[in-house]
Parts: sequence; structure tokens; C-alpha cells
Amino acid sequence: MPFNVPIFLTWLRIVLIPLVVGVYYLPNTWLSTVEMNWVACAVFVLAALTDWFDGFLARRWNQTSAFGAFLDPVADKLMVAAALLMLLQMGRINALVALIIIGREITISALREWMAQIGASRSVAVHQLGKIKTAAQMVAIPLLLFNGTVAWNGLRFDSRFWGTWLIYVAAVLTLWSMLYYLRRAWPQIRERGGGQM
Repeated sequence: MPFNVPIFLTWLRIVLIPLVVGVYYLPNTWLSTVEMNWVACAVFVLAALTDWFDGFLARRWNQTSAFGAFLDPVADKLMVAAALLMLLQMGRINALVALIIIGREITISALREWMAQIGASRSVAVHQLGKIKTAAQMVAIPLLLFNGTVAWNGLRFDSRFWGTWLIYVAAVLTLWSMLYYLRRAWPQIRERGGGQM
């Protein structure tokens, strides 16, 4: 298994996942709910930044590897799924939204694995639509974790409102991108009789 700075950042992202979840299980005598929201939001943002940096550094330093290409999306999906489940448990998102986003990730991951096995992975390579979807959910989730209002210079910013709006946008983009990838893969699915993926 190769080990370099980009892979270290990916592992760091995985290690940070239990912190986002675990902070909400601390006794109220340790942290107030507001402080828990702050910590969870900050840790999630830090984890999201490692996602950007590991890809940037891997390309810049030419340290890409097959293991890194495997681990990076796994870390991303674990991070998003863990945060969505916590938000669902706290009643900050709709169960349908969580199901759409997590279900799509499982479906497209399985599709990509199958397409790679048959040598057609280029058909379901990451598309701009998927990147926009990811950006929307990576902004929405920390806003929903923060779950508060910030006032500055007479202006008020309600993270709950904007986070909820953005997570619904992310859900729509999630369905749209899933349909896009399935349509791209459809000729291969049809050719092989829709057998097991």
C-alpha cells in the first residue's frame, strides 16, 4: 500500500468522521448543543478541505495511485453518509433526502465497479453535473450541522434555511446525475442482458 501526503489526508478524512458523529454523544455538561454544532461543522469543513487538498496535491506532485483512487471516493461517501445520518437523527433533514443521496452513491459506486470490470469505465467517468451536486451537498451539510443564525453588520444569515434549500437542490442534482450515469451505461447494460453488476 503506497503512503504519501495525499493518502495521509484521505486517511485523516476517514479518522475525522467519528468526530463529527461522536461530538453529539458527549454529555451536555461538556458541551452545549450550540457548541456541539460548532465543533461538528468545523470538523466537517476540515474533512471537506482535505478532500480538495489530497486531489490537488496528488496531481501536482504526481502521486496518484490506484489505492488512492479507490480510497478517496470511499472516504467521501463515508463522510457524507455519516453526516446525513446524524442530521436525519436530529430531525434536520428529510428521510427521503438522505435516502436519495446515500442510495445514489451506492448505486453509482456499484455501476462504476461493474463498468470497470467490463472495461467501459470511461462511460461513467466523473461528469461536471456530479461535481456540482457534490459542491451543493458539501456546502449544505455544514450549514445544517451549524444549525443557527449569524448576525453581522445588521445582516442575518440563517444557516438552517440555506442549508435546507441547498440540500434539496443537492437531492435533485443527485437524481439527475444518477439518471445521467445510468443512461451512459445503458448500452452496456442492455448488451449484457441486464445481468448482475
